[in-house]
Amino acid sequence: MRILVVVLVIGVLATASYCAKVTYDHRALVIDGKRRVLVSGSIHYPRSTPEMWPDLIQKSKDGGLDVIETYVFWNLHEPVRGQYDFGGRKDLVKFVKTVAEAGLYLHLRIGPYVCAEWNYGGFPLWLHFIPGIQLRTDNEPFKAEMQRFTAKIVDMMKKEKLYASQGGPIILSQIENEYGNIDQAYGPAAQTYIKWAAAMAVSLDTGVPWVMCQQDDAPPSVISTCNGFYCDQWTPKLPEKRPKMWTENWSGWFLSFGGAVPQRPVEDLAFAVARFFQRGGTFQNYYMYHGGTNFGRSTGGPFIATSYDYDAPIDEYGLLRQPKWGHLKDVHKAIKLCEEAMVATDPKYSSFGPNVETTVYKTGSACAAFLANSDTKSDATVTFNGNSYHLPAWSVSILPDCKNVVLNTAKINSAAMIPSFMHHSVIDDIDSSEALGSGWSWINEPVGISKKDAFTRVGLLEQINTTADKSDYLWYSLSVDVTSSDTFLQDGSQTVLHVESLGHALHVFINGKPAGRGIITSKNAKISVDIPVTFASGKNTIDLLSLTVGLQNYGAFFDKAGAGITGPVQLKGLKNGTTTDLSSQQWTYQIGLQGEDSGFSSGSSSQWISQPTLPKKQPLTWYKATFSAPDGSNPVALDFTGMGKGEAWVNGQSIGRYWPTNNAPTSGCPDSCNFRGPYDSNKCRKNCGKPSQELYHVPRSWLKPSGNTLVLFEEIGGDPTQISFATRQIESLCSHVSESHPSPVDTWSSDSKAGRKLGPVLSLECPFPNQVISSIKFASYGKPHGTCGSFSHGHCKSTSALSIVQKACVGSKSCSIEVSVKTFGDPCEGVAKSLAVEASCR
Repeated sequence: MRILVVVLVIGVLATASYCAKVTYDHRALVIDGKRRVLVSGSIHYPRSTPEMWPDLIQKSKDGGLDVIETYVFWNLHEPVRGQYDFGGRKDLVKFVKTVAEAGLYLHLRIGPYVCAEWNYGGFPLWLHFIPGIQLRTDNEPFKAEMQRFTAKIVDMMKKEKLYASQGGPIILSQIENEYGNIDQAYGPAAQTYIKWAAAMAVSLDTGVPWVMCQQDDAPPSVISTCNGFYCDQWTPKLPEKRPKMWTENWSGWFLSFGGAVPQRPVEDLAFAVARFFQRGGTFQNYYMYHGGTNFGRSTGGPFIATSYDYDAPIDEYGLLRQPKWGHLKDVHKAIKLCEEAMVATDPKYSSFGPNVETTVYKTGSACAAFLANSDTKSDATVTFNGNSYHLPAWSVSILPDCKNVVLNTAKINSAAMIPSFMHHSVIDDIDSSEALGSGWSWINEPVGISKKDAFTRVGLLEQINTTADKSDYLWYSLSVDVTSSDTFLQDGSQTVLHVESLGHALHVFINGKPAGRGIITSKNAKISVDIPVTFASGKNTIDLLSLTVGLQNYGAFFDKAGAGITGPVQLKGLKNGTTTDLSSQQWTYQIGLQGEDSGFSSGSSSQWISQPTLPKKQPLTWYKATFSAPDGSNPVALDFTGMGKGEAWVNGQSIGRYWPTNNAPTSGCPDSCNFRGPYDSNKCRKNCGKPSQELYHVPRSWLKPSGNTLVLFEEIGGDPTQISFATRQIESLCSHVSESHPSPVDTWSSDSKAGRKLGPVLSLECPFPNQVISSIKFASYGKPHGTCGSFSHGHCKSTSALSIVQKACVGSKSCSIEVSVKTFGDPCEGVAKSLAVEASCR
């Protein structure tokens, strides 16, 4: 036994230090002389925590992934020019090594422009202030900075021996990002820039290929790749030299404050994946496989939400999203069964009508086939190699031996899960030693100018140039003297203050009191508000608080998009028609809040007020509470119901902006989602008329058993006593499998005598350790209908289904039941039947 252990350890060490040669040809990436079919998934290291990384990566591997893909976020690592930060969630080297420890490859997308719904597209804002700079074009100051940072990252990876050529996991790197979508706006300089970027990247001598996504005219020295919801019809330029690769298969879409929640049906996602591999693809990446959370002020936008869940196979909290994760796992297994044939030859296509296509990969003894029906409404039956196959609409059947169907993308064998949150009050968990009055303390943020570094300028200043994005907030303050004979005083309530702003939002205060506010209603609009004001005789103060909600991250010249109050700012007397333009007056400016400079977010200031009467629904208020962490290990969120808009910190770490009062439109969410037909980001949305985001992830690793500090900055007014904790639970497991479903992929064998006798199987498994199936809420064999959580019996049903399922499943962590008349009897002869089950775990 001791000898065996030593041999295994030596084997692991030898594998870890083995240098791999990565090249490519027209079919695939070639690793050590062998073409590979690779499935990849995006996990962005700063959108989760180092404590979450091993579990996320292992779940990715368990889901059939070969590669993890991540961007590198320049503004995260170099917030000040020449000053680098690679600690905590920013520890890129640790993330790459964690991927390596799991035995997976890594695609490092350096960019350094990343888009990614990330603030300023990942660029540090200090670039904007370099004299003569123009971003993302043939501009020497920009190219010098881009090359310096790219080389910095490459050198870091080389120093740690993380490239495959050194024995590490990195098999690909990316330079630039989706430039081909917008390069025409930059004119002829765009081509010069792209050629330079490719040459610069290749010159860094990583020993692995470089890619450019969405850049069909990329230089021959790099691989051009596809991004989109579908890439099966895309072909790279120079197809005789470059493989067909898909760097972003959008598994869902991002959430915006004020938008409904996007979701992409797994049947459609699986269809897109299978079609891509059917039509010659050999590398496919899910963007995202785990989306995570936009902590702090990292969101782009404007108005990208704090949640970056993306409807990904692993959800924001690190839990499996079922059946998406499980069904895609089956798709990956099915495709891998075809790999030997796929890498050995080019695909051969045959058409069986306008929407039915077969593809065969055949060489020697290896043969694999894909049968696709891209019709959005009608099923099809095709005869292939002498056998008849039923193809549901918008589906692909995969035949690893050109005879037996191992999987159809429209038929799901994996169980679904209904997630839920268990709520309990923050106040219930207030540490008794800290509880005073309501359990909350507060500090009022001053209205207007309160800091010593305030300054005056004639006219209105653009916000981003003024704040350099050091804060979301910029105060514009003006004193107005009103005499008893002034027409505005005589007009009384008929006077309005007219303000125009690039936003993203605006709060107006007159003499320290809230007077009104406005927000941008679309990404390209301006704020224009007319607010009734009443002045007193003498000196009056107009305080305008302008704020940003994430800087622009996409589009040609996105870096030039402005913000703040651009004017005009006018007083209008409605009775007498008098207008006074205040835009060119001498304004006083303050960057950020007093509480930001004073470090209120840590909760350690001596200025906190604790009294029995807590101010509520009051703008510009800091709140603090001390609490104990919820019991257990389930993921934790804060429910901000009752609050308005602001930012929250737990033990000094920002969990992001919250905005539960920003609701999605009341229309645009269908009662049910038909996966058939092309998907776009507006299809299959949910939660219309409700807050875009109420629940905000608090990583467990940020919490102590007790003595935790929660700090809020409430911008527009809210009631913190309504805030509650919520722990992520799984309410139910569900599955619905028909007699026409293929057998589980795990049972595949090309020998029909050995492996194809087993029919369809319904399987359930509790998601958390130490859980067992505690009850069966519903079971029906026959013609059940409905969806998970709302199943109902049909006209045909077995009377013994419930007891059979209970006997097979209750008390076990997992169970599998063959879906056949052999198991349940035949309640209705000659009718196609299915089994639907809903279960609970404890």
